Amino acid sequence: MNVVSKTLIALAVATALSGCVTTQTQTPVLEKSNLTSGQVSLTLKKNKTTQTEVVETFGAPNLVTQNASGEEVWTYQRHATVANASASEGYATIIFAGIGSRSSGFEQSSRTITLIIKFKEIGGVKLVTDFSSRSTSF
Repeated sequence: MNVVSKTLIALAVATALSGCVTTQTQTPVLEKSNLTSGQVSLTLKKNKTTQTEVVETFGAPNLVTQNASGEEVWTYQRHATVANASASEGYATIIFAGIGSRSSGFEQSSRTITLIIKFKEIGGVKLVTDFSSRSTSF
């Protein structure tokens, strides 16, 4: 066997023995919610959306109160945290010599949305009279 053939065989063996593994996981800490800024603007219409429609879309509120004007006020607050973890590991070898490496990372983000809805009974049905929402991401 000549030198070129031995070199090609050594490279083939090195390629076969090298490996690389990368894993990434995304873990939502809380369940997903229909309470998003987009869903709020699609669902809530002043003097049209009923209290029943609000419950069907967003579920039960976190807090129910009554303001000085006699309107029923519902407050929703949702918080979600998403964590991303990743790791990679690699190893390359040429016959008996080798090189190894490892790396890992972690990233976390949080999102909060608060929605306040006011209801008034009009014609025997409780309708949305006003609403406001605030969202933050960090």
